Amino acid sequence: MGRNLPAEQVEAPRSSKMDKKRKKDKKRKLAAEAEEEAAVTATVETVKSSKKKRVENEPGAGAVEAENGAEKTVAVTGKGSEDPKYAPLRSFSAAELPSQVLECCSAFARPSPIQAHAWPFLLDGRDFIGIAATGSGKTIAFGVPALMHIRKKVGGKAGKKAVPRCLVLSPTRELAQQIADVLSEAGAPCGIKSVCLYGGTKKEPQISALKSGVDIVIGTPGRMKDLIEMGVCCLNEVSFVVLDEADRMLDLGFEPEVRAILSQTSSVRQMVMFSATWPLAVHKLAQEFMDPNPIKVVIGSEDLAANHDVMQIVEVLDDRTRDSRLLALLDKYHQAQSNRVLVFVLYKKEAARVETMLQRRGWKAVSVHGDKAQHDRTKALSLFKEGKCPLMIATDVASRGLDIPDVEVVINYSYPLTTEDYVHRIGRTGRAGKKGVAHTFFTQANKALLIFHPC
Repeated sequence: MGRNLPAEQVEAPRSSKMDKKRKKDKKRKLAAEAEEEAAVTATVETVKSSKKKRVENEPGAGAVEAENGAEKTVAVTGKGSEDPKYAPLRSFSAAELPSQVLECCSAFARPSPIQAHAWPFLLDGRDFIGIAATGSGKTIAFGVPALMHIRKKVGGKAGKKAVPRCLVLSPTRELAQQIADVLSEAGAPCGIKSVCLYGGTKKEPQISALKSGVDIVIGTPGRMKDLIEMGVCCLNEVSFVVLDEADRMLDLGFEPEVRAILSQTSSVRQMVMFSATWPLAVHKLAQEFMDPNPIKVVIGSEDLAANHDVMQIVEVLDDRTRDSRLLALLDKYHQAQSNRVLVFVLYKKEAARVETMLQRRGWKAVSVHGDKAQHDRTKALSLFKEGKCPLMIATDVASRGLDIPDVEVVINYSYPLTTEDYVHRIGRTGRAGKKGVAHTFFTQANKALLIFHPC
């Protein structure tokens, strides 16, 4: 797309000479990477989970596993990763954990790939790096080991006045709330309490929860640092630390806060880091705060890549026609007003304007952006998730981390500023093996960006 922009639309999956050449180059690269991986891992095996069961003590490095009907390559590296005791779990019961701890998994038939590979290492106290996409079951992957860690620390049951022993840092308040919902529900049968700390809302209820005693603290770096400085959030007993969406955390400029917060935790701690990608900044942070020999599990590829289950369409148009074109696309994609459609914009004011414009044209729409009060954002997300208002306008704050099921169409009303933002935006659709559509507007003003590379 960086050379000759088509007059109307470009459907990314359409084949061309360049596409064929790109695919050949990609195949060569993958083949070379596969050979290199085989040299550094003890076992490289391809397994079709629907046809062949794993052998009892298979390490699982380089295996191909089924996840929601789609195959995912799993690469496991790190000191001792080949030990049979770290064989990936074939079932939740294989972990031999207390029934109260496993209650949160009762709705699932079997562990997802990241859960199957993470639990053996995390339950053994290993520092852990997980490279996995949103929606892969990451929260349960670190949540269940966190519950077991706390139970061991408090002798199997929570005391009357709990102190924080687990810390989960998240880049956005929406993701923090989502994690807190999962961990609160998972911890309830064990008597393990959680609190969620985030900005955009009053501090008093959060301070009150901290004073009443909690075992797990989930929060965003900014609010967390504020409460630490106020002397109401003490983390010196925290010995299980999770950095979720670590790449996004650093992208948003939170590295100073993350470092300051980690310095407040116990010097003897288990570090867990999850990230969708593995940029240099995240690698350096891991080197500084983790064991020299952490376990690293990569589900799929650690290189940024768009979801191949998404039909990507880029439309070149005049900036002044975006509103009318958006209305036309909604007539096409959202005619029944029952399927979920997510419209991305760049700025808060733009989100508010587009929401108002659509409502005036008769569309039932909600929006999520930084100028909205927290309870309004939470309500909007709930309405969208529940399908009561399946049309949402969002800034990029909602493009990472949030588990929003069954989004059929993503419309990029405003062209994303980076390749990463593009990939994570369209990653809201085409999930769990389903097909999706991503329709992107490209205007004259976007020529300087030229980040789009069809996948």
